[in-house]
Amino acid sequence: MALTWLPEPTVAALRAALRTVAPDLADGTVVPRGLEPDDDPQWCAASAVVDGRFVVKFAWARPPALRICHEARLLATLRTAAPWMPLPVVVAASRTPAMLVTRRADAAPFFGVRHRIAAADRQAVARDLAAVLAGLHDPRLLATVSEALGPLPQPAAHTSTDTLRARFGALIRPGQRDVVSSWCDWADRALAAPGRTVLVHGDFHGDNHLWEGESPRLRLVVDWETAGAGEPEFDLRCLPGDCGVELFTATVAHYERISGASVDVDRVMAWHLRTVLDDALWRAEAGVALPDRRTPAQWVDDLDARFTALGTFGGAGSPRR
Repeated sequence: MALTWLPEPTVAALRAALRTVAPDLADGTVVPRGLEPDDDPQWCAASAVVDGRFVVKFAWARPPALRICHEARLLATLRTAAPWMPLPVVVAASRTPAMLVTRRADAAPFFGVRHRIAAADRQAVARDLAAVLAGLHDPRLLATVSEALGPLPQPAAHTSTDTLRARFGALIRPGQRDVVSSWCDWADRALAAPGRTVLVHGDFHGDNHLWEGESPRLRLVVDWETAGAGEPEFDLRCLPGDCGVELFTATVAHYERISGASVDVDRVMAWHLRTVLDDALWRAEAGVALPDRRTPAQWVDDLDARFTALGTFGGAGSPRR
């Protein structure tokens, strides 16, 4: 079946597409998110909430249209292969045009509930995170999904450490520049050898796992567009910053117990370093505020504190190995 996408990023174009894909939603109340033109075709995509009950993902260029179709096929496969996985309920999916409609869940992103996680809740939250990731990373699941879908993509690459060395220093304090450079050298060594390959979500950050209840419990994992074949540590890379060091280490302990596989925390932190610096670099150079409205220099301070707490570095940004 041919692949098509919306002709333009407008609500009118979305309604016209919905009349084909999900006619009952075409005249509903549409609240778009991210519906702005973009010069880079990679990011010509958005989502919308319809009638407060459905989430619609759509695109107006080929690359994101392909990702939406990949997500739809993957969700259909996982629904059968991993019925325990907390997946979105798919209402409609289409290639002409590329569109995915899921039922909206009564749950909040992790970023919206993490302030409510008390010390007494930490182990339950860690178990929920670990159970989902350990189950996803079961090698048998990768084999099943690959058999159904064919060769899987690898997660999107971060900015290279060479680029970070060359350009990140302009964003931070002079005294931090050698530290960041040494971190990049350490990350290159940590990731020099390939890790084991599993099915990964690819973008497991705090907006993509949804939680419910006063004592938060994991309800849903969303946004599977970049899922593919990668290493487990890549999927854990956002947790040290999103969760904090104590919840991250608790999650690693539960993950190792559930999966029977060890986690290389150095590799997690090498990917974490590249993720954090990449995010800060592109935002600063594009004139986009960092999510917490702080500065790249403050993010470097945060990284140093995490590395010190985990013993990954021997203080003041000095690599352990």
